[in-house]
Amino acid sequence: MEVFRLSRLKYTSELSGKGAAIKGARWNSAGTEMIYSACNRSLAMAEIAVHFSLAAIPDDYYMLTIFIPDNTSIKTVQTKDLPDRWSQFPHSKTTQKYGDNFINSNEYCLLKIPSVVTKGDHNILINPFHVEFPNIKIISKEKFPFDEGLFSP
Repeated sequence: MEVFRLSRLKYTSELSGKGAAIKGARWNSAGTEMIYSACNRSLAMAEIAVHFSLAAIPDDYYMLTIFIPDNTSIKTVQTKDLPDRWSQFPHSKTTQKYGDNFINSNEYCLLKIPSVVTKGDHNILINPFHVEFPNIKIISKEKFPFDEGLFSP
């Protein structure tokens, strides 16, 4: 399987959950390392674009293509199995606890969850501490300019 992630240039050489652990995000609390990725390029772009205006988007984003072996352990979550108000903004501590439990249980390498940003798409959360993680590799990185039309008034 291939998944996608937009990263700033200085973070494109290795996969790490350290950035997500700095402040936490929807699926992890501060201090919990987790790698966020998307099932397609459009979702990877949308997940970044929702946080910026065109003037604020740095010009050094790269689209990473990440290879994940097909036999990698994955837990697929349905919307009905998620905590109440999982898609609210700002995100709640219940979703962070859900993701923290995924990392701490270390049962699966991947967690496939519905996207909040684009209904019907999925994010793949990667556990960098799982025994299968060393098999996951960045296989390409390409400069990714954001189309100005996305941010037109």
